[in-house]
Amino acid sequence: MMKELDIWILKLTKFLLLCLFIFTPLNSADEGSDSSSFVSIACCSESNFTDNKNISWISDFNEFPNRLSCENRTISEPFAINNKRRVFHLGSNQKRCYNLTAKKGEDYLIRGIFGVIWGSKFTVAVGVTTIGVVDSPEKIAVEGVFRATKDYIYFCLVSDQGTLYISEIHLRALQNLGYYLEGFSSSILELIKRIYFDEISEGKVIRYEDDPSDRIWISNSTLDPGTDFISEQQDVNVLGWNGAPVPIQVLQTALTASDRLVILHDGLSSSNNLYLVFLYFYEVNQTVQAGQRVFDVYLNDQLRQSGFDVSGNGSNYRELALNVTANGYLNLTLVKASGSGNGPICNAYEIFQVHQLVQETNQSDLEVILEVRNELLEYNQQDEVWEGWTGDPCLPVPWNGLGCEAVNGDTVITKLDLSSGIHRGVDQGLKGPLPNSITKLTHLTILNLSDNGFTGKIPEFLHPSMLISVDLSHNNLSGSLPESLALQPHLATLNFGCNSQLAKVNPPSFKGLKVTTDHGNCGDQESSKRGIIIGASAASASLLKPYPMTKNLIFSLPSMDDLVIKSISIETFTLEYLEAVTQSYKTLIGEGGFGSVYRGTLTDGQEVAVKVRSATSTQGTREFDNELNLLSTIRHENLVPLLGYCNEKDQEILVYPFMSNGSLQDRLYGEAAKRKILDWPTRLSIALGAARGLTHLHNFAGRCIIHRDVKSSNILLDQSMCAKVADFGFSKYAPQEGDSGASLEVRGTAGYLDPEYYTTHHLSAKSDVFSFGVVLLEIVTGREPLNIHRPHPEWSLVEWAKPYIRESKIEEIVDPNIKGAYHAEAMWRVVEVALSCIEPFSAYRPGMADIVRELEDSLIIENNASEYMRSIESTGSNRFSIIMDRRIPPPSPSEPSPILTQLAPPEPR
Repeated sequence: MMKELDIWILKLTKFLLLCLFIFTPLNSADEGSDSSSFVSIACCSESNFTDNKNISWISDFNEFPNRLSCENRTISEPFAINNKRRVFHLGSNQKRCYNLTAKKGEDYLIRGIFGVIWGSKFTVAVGVTTIGVVDSPEKIAVEGVFRATKDYIYFCLVSDQGTLYISEIHLRALQNLGYYLEGFSSSILELIKRIYFDEISEGKVIRYEDDPSDRIWISNSTLDPGTDFISEQQDVNVLGWNGAPVPIQVLQTALTASDRLVILHDGLSSSNNLYLVFLYFYEVNQTVQAGQRVFDVYLNDQLRQSGFDVSGNGSNYRELALNVTANGYLNLTLVKASGSGNGPICNAYEIFQVHQLVQETNQSDLEVILEVRNELLEYNQQDEVWEGWTGDPCLPVPWNGLGCEAVNGDTVITKLDLSSGIHRGVDQGLKGPLPNSITKLTHLTILNLSDNGFTGKIPEFLHPSMLISVDLSHNNLSGSLPESLALQPHLATLNFGCNSQLAKVNPPSFKGLKVTTDHGNCGDQESSKRGIIIGASAASASLLKPYPMTKNLIFSLPSMDDLVIKSISIETFTLEYLEAVTQSYKTLIGEGGFGSVYRGTLTDGQEVAVKVRSATSTQGTREFDNELNLLSTIRHENLVPLLGYCNEKDQEILVYPFMSNGSLQDRLYGEAAKRKILDWPTRLSIALGAARGLTHLHNFAGRCIIHRDVKSSNILLDQSMCAKVADFGFSKYAPQEGDSGASLEVRGTAGYLDPEYYTTHHLSAKSDVFSFGVVLLEIVTGREPLNIHRPHPEWSLVEWAKPYIRESKIEEIVDPNIKGAYHAEAMWRVVEVALSCIEPFSAYRPGMADIVRELEDSLIIENNASEYMRSIESTGSNRFSIIMDRRIPPPSPSEPSPILTQLAPPEPR
């Protein structure tokens, strides 16, 4: 690298010699100050406008039309102009990108102005390369210099904690300013500091029009012992340059010292990083001649330039570019050379951190997924998911619904999940034909397009492909199932059930495959499990082990003879590795009966929650083994999966995916920082997801598993607000014929405990149903199950809510945050389901499968009320199948309510 810099300096010297004796006066209004090529975005501005410097600003409503995400802001930065900002309320590991026009091969400055929102932290990327972190109030602007590799550039914000927000974006072409030295062309430079020395004022800003490239120069007027300012108030005349690349105001004042000039910059990253330092020198004192101001340049105590003479080679202006690997600080020291009549001088400097360009997603996959996006957009303009489908599809984080992996050093798309459109706020999911371009994603292993409104034929798939799992169920597809799909060599599961117009499958045409299909009969839950083709090779555990992302690795088929159980990959982590990925347990995100939960990031970039058993935990090895054994054999999209564990040096640790939206309890009435108003459709979706997870447990492999601790804090929400039931430490198999049925220990949490289980110690799946009924009441009311700080009649949520429900006064108990924002029929169905679940006697409670059906209907009503009601009227059907039996024996006046006795249950959690 030093040799390359020497070559660069030699080229610069040759250029100066060619320009010898050419004087170029610089005026404050430089002829090159033309802003017509600038791209300036004022986020959330109601209209385009031109400011007082003749810079044209455009709004970002074309890319993000949602005005509800706009906020007013107070401008405190001297270089900001916009009084609004765009705010994105997202979970962690999501991004929003702006697409800016550029010219391939040209150098650009790009800058984001953010301001301050306390508690938020996110990264900023140019393309897929991270160039900075916004961490209020430490950093309110991010700027970089890049060389365009395409005729466009993405400017992306990637969430970490809190919200994403941005006020302004500046894109400026840099005209031959020499930032890209030899050896650095495949890098992006992040600006750390751009400083000039001014004796008059601290923090004074110089930018456009004085700087044609709109760089922001900030003054430093601080004097250290032994230093002084010298200035030239007359016109600055630069000898030997066709216009100096810095504004004349920057050159009018310089910092000098009689012997040694030290410029110290600390606060850099504590890790070793590569930096570029650009130094600017102009001989302010026009009486100083060549050889009269000579000095040596040291950077972090290393001599980098000996005998540097600002006025040498017939010039009075020089630049110096240095690279250095630094950790925490930079120390620039200029030392007067022996025999020099004047001490060292410096007018300005810039510090950039060098970020190596990150390779983007495989170009072929990138082009195909953009085709898929365009095909989907043609029929689904309103779908909010597309707001996140900008920028690179995989990096720095993948689009919602995509999964990506590194294959032979290339990032490719391996998963596409666009299921359950209703969770994205779309009434009937995605519409239109299945995008034909999907078949060109050659690395795809998992494809899930279920629970949408896709129509038309299933396209022919390339042969062979890498597909392992395909789910096209619950759509409106027609035609026949193409053999090219069913005969894929790696295909293990194919679900095409609940497509009423799809032609019946002819089993002989699929050699080696076992076929079951509902042929459109989807009136009960069992049918949703049909239409699954399982390949003859699917029983081989080795086929699926390398793909831990595959969902539903265990399928419940109509006959136990058809059951195929596939291996689930659970990793064993070392204690040293987990300490590294959690940064020695730096970030605590929760605490429970088992121990503390910490946030971490695996080496592949996946964020995880690491649950560490504490020494004082009342739960021991039995609960650890219970959860490990259970989650090693069962997976479902509504159950939190176990990624790995550690059992080393008396440490028992479990590792799960990080759920970025916390728990249902957090969102309803948790800590203020975690609380967020959930609208009614989202609450319904969460309830349905949790119910599906519990149903899977209760129907697992012919042997019911009872959770025993169902509660809102154990229903976690991922980045898509998909509900996942968690914490299986107390789970156990339901008693079978011949078992006593009595449990020696009653496990659960006060407020959720089944009164029958509590008093008799007889455990059944209906105990989970009771607890889930309490959760439903939490979702409806926004209240906690027990609160002794309320008036005595309101201590128990169950006892408080029952009379209102029975008297048809549900508006008295509905959470004020959602009043007037729900369909009455949908709300009534949920409330009646909740009431049936909390029957004191388990025989009167419904099963979880019945609850799922009712919640599905409620969600359909809520999202498509008018169409649903018309269908009821035309067919006269009514699928509300839970029979409400009001035989609820009231507690004896001399006995406390069985619910209130839970204030002190045996071994509460």
